[in-house]
Amino acid sequence: MNWPMIDELPTLVPLPKGYRFERLNRTNIATLIEAIKVWHPEIAVGVASCYLREDFYHQRVFLDGEAQRDVWVVVIKFNNDVVGVWSLEREVEALAIYGRLMIVAAAHRGAKLAGSVMMGSEDMGRTMGAQFLYGMATLKTPFGQRALEHAGYRLLGFFPGYNREQVAPGVVKRVYEAVYGKLLVPDNEVHYPDPKNLTPKARALFELLFSNGPAALPQVGMESEK
Repeated sequence: MNWPMIDELPTLVPLPKGYRFERLNRTNIATLIEAIKVWHPEIAVGVASCYLREDFYHQRVFLDGEAQRDVWVVVIKFNNDVVGVWSLEREVEALAIYGRLMIVAAAHRGAKLAGSVMMGSEDMGRTMGAQFLYGMATLKTPFGQRALEHAGYRLLGFFPGYNREQVAPGVVKRVYEAVYGKLLVPDNEVHYPDPKNLTPKARALFELLFSNGPAALPQVGMESEK
């Protein structure tokens, strides 16, 4: 589950012409923080607000030229300008990768950078040995949901009140977030639940989310006896 080297990224995660990734180092943390404040002012509250603190990067992020850590941050540049940031977190024991953050400057959102990154993250994950990718999207706007769905992520459910967001000027409330995932292993490596081990509520939700494909449960009264 080692993070890729920066020179591997153009092949694993191709960006539109003119854009490139660059590793984050200790000297440009403050510049990135100031850019994030401009790109996404509402990030000042909630789970992603840690990206506005220098100590978060110094203590938890894999920085250029230093030992690998679980949180990975790269910046996206156009010419010499920083125009975006992408951050993931590896969960080594689960062989999983969590998509923590993706922000692009307003002037570059038409370049579809987020879509390119989400599509390419699958190849990157496989190269690292990851078997599952997942992320969350606010329900306050549809953009994150659309990007994840376009990249082939499956909607898995909702976290009620998981995060905090500014829903109006000066008004902060807990918000619902959608959870999306993508499995990177073949179906024969996945253990699917026996229907008799699901409560009625769990079964109803499972059937709603996985009504087709290998995870679909047998019809009521047709479960295998064991």
